[in-house]
Amino acid sequence: MRFFNTTGPCFPEDHYMLPPEDRLVGAQLDRYIRDKLYWCLHAPRQTGKTTFLLSWQRKISAGNDAAACYVSLERCQGITEPERAMPAICEAIRESAGKSDLPVPEVETAEPYSMLSAVLTDWAKLAAPKPLVILFDETDVLEGNALVSFLRQLRGGFATRGVGVFPVSIALVGLRDLKDYITAAKGGVPVNPGSPFNIKEDSAVISNFTKTDTEHLFAQRTEETGQRIEADALEYVWEQSKGQPWIVNSLFKRATIRVLKEDCYDTVKLEHVREAREQIVLARETHLESLAYRLKDKGIHHVMETLISGASDPALTESNAWQLCLDLGLTAKENGTPVIANPMYREVIVRQMSYSTQDAIPRPEWQWEKPDGSLDMDTLLKEFQVFWRRNSELWEAKSDYTEAFPHLLLMAFLQRVLNGGGYINREYAAGRGRMDLFIEYKGYQYIIEIKLVHSYETPGEVKAEGLKQTARYRESMGGGVPSYLVIFDRRMEKPAWDARLKWSVDGGITTVEC
Repeated sequence: MRFFNTTGPCFPEDHYMLPPEDRLVGAQLDRYIRDKLYWCLHAPRQTGKTTFLLSWQRKISAGNDAAACYVSLERCQGITEPERAMPAICEAIRESAGKSDLPVPEVETAEPYSMLSAVLTDWAKLAAPKPLVILFDETDVLEGNALVSFLRQLRGGFATRGVGVFPVSIALVGLRDLKDYITAAKGGVPVNPGSPFNIKEDSAVISNFTKTDTEHLFAQRTEETGQRIEADALEYVWEQSKGQPWIVNSLFKRATIRVLKEDCYDTVKLEHVREAREQIVLARETHLESLAYRLKDKGIHHVMETLISGASDPALTESNAWQLCLDLGLTAKENGTPVIANPMYREVIVRQMSYSTQDAIPRPEWQWEKPDGSLDMDTLLKEFQVFWRRNSELWEAKSDYTEAFPHLLLMAFLQRVLNGGGYINREYAAGRGRMDLFIEYKGYQYIIEIKLVHSYETPGEVKAEGLKQTARYRESMGGGVPSYLVIFDRRMEKPAWDARLKWSVDGGITTVEC
C-alpha cells in the first residue's frame, strides 16, 4: 500500500504523488537537452525539487537518448575553500555515476581550480555517443570561493560543450536563485552580468499544489483503499497549507493513520485533520523546526516582528531578508500585502517565538472555565491584565521581540490556559496595524483583536479604529461571536498603571486596555 510521504523524495511505486514537472514555472524541459542549455531551478525546501530531478533523470535515461545523472552537493555544506570543495564535488560525481550505472570518471588532477572541469570532460567522453546531462542538487550549499570556482569551471567548459567533450546540459538546483547566492558569495555585492556565471538560460521555480492538486492527491488513496475525505476536511487542508506540499502530505498522513488506528471510520473527517494539525505543531517536526531555526537570523527576525505586530515598513519587501523569506517559503504576498505563507507556518512561527515565555507562565489556579464548559473569557483577560502589570516590564527587557512582545505574551498566556483543549487561529500581516485571533474551545468561539498605541496617536483614536475593525471581523464570522479588543499602550510616556488598565463594553465588544 502506498502512503503520503513527508521524508525525502517521492517515488510513484511507494508514495501517493503528482507529476512534479507539472508544477514547474518558467522551464522548457524539451529545449534544455536539444539546444544544449544550462539552467537553474529554485524553490523552498520540501516542495518537490529532488523528487522532480530524480523523476526527470529516470525519464531521460528511459528514452535512451542521453545519459543523465543526479548529483547532490549537500556534503559541501559550509566548505568555502576550493581545495576542499572540489575533491568533495568530484567524489559526489563519481558516487552518483556508479549508482546510476553510468561510467565513472577519473580524477586526473589535484589542482582545485581545474579539477571539476577535468572530471566533467572525462565523464562526457565516457558517456559518448550519448550527450551527458547533469542535475546538480543543493547547489546553494556552496559558499564563497568554492562557489565561484565551481561556477567558473562550468563556464569554462560551456563554450565547447557537446557530445564527448563537456556536459551538454546542466541544472543548478537549490533554495535560492543563482544570482542570490553569487551575491552572498561576493559579500553582498550585486552580480556583474559578466561574472561569474552568465550562461544561464532560465531560472525556473516549482509552485505549490493548487486546490485541485490537493483533491487529486487524496483521490489516489480513495481509488486504492476506498477511504474518502469529507469536503470540509479537504477544505481545511487547503486553508491550512495553501498547497505547501509537505504540509498537505503531513496532514493527510496523520489523519489517515488516525482513522486506521480507530478501525471504525472509512472517511476522514474535519476533526481528524484538525487533530493532525495540532500533532504536527506540537511534534515540532524537522521541516517546521528548520524553518523556526531561521528566526535567529537578524533579517528574518525583523521581517517576522513586522508581520506579527502589523507595523508598516515601506522598505520591507525591498530587503534581502524579505527575499530570503520568500525563497524559504516563509512569506508571500496576498493581494499585495506581505503575509506569512500559510496558517500552519503562522502557528509554528508564533509558537516558536513564545515557547519559553509560555513555559515560564505559572499554571492558572483561578477558575477560567464556566459550568457549561465554555471559556470565562472576561475572567481570563482580567487575570491577564494583572499578569501584564506584574511581569511585562521585566519580561520585555529579556525579550528579543520588542515590537511584537505584547502579542507574543498574550498568545503565550492564552496557549497556557487552553493547553491543547482549543485552537487559536491567528491572522497577521505587515501594515494592518493589528492582529486577529479567532479562538475555538469545546465548540465555543471567541474573537480577540490586538492593537498598539504608539506615540503618534491617542488611545481614543486607536480604540475607535479597533472597535470598527473588531466589529467588521465579527460580522465576517457571522456575528454574535463574543468579541474583545485588547489595546497595549506602547508610548514612551505612559499613564500610571491604575489609569492605564481599563475595561469597557461598547456595542457588545469588550475593550481591555493594558
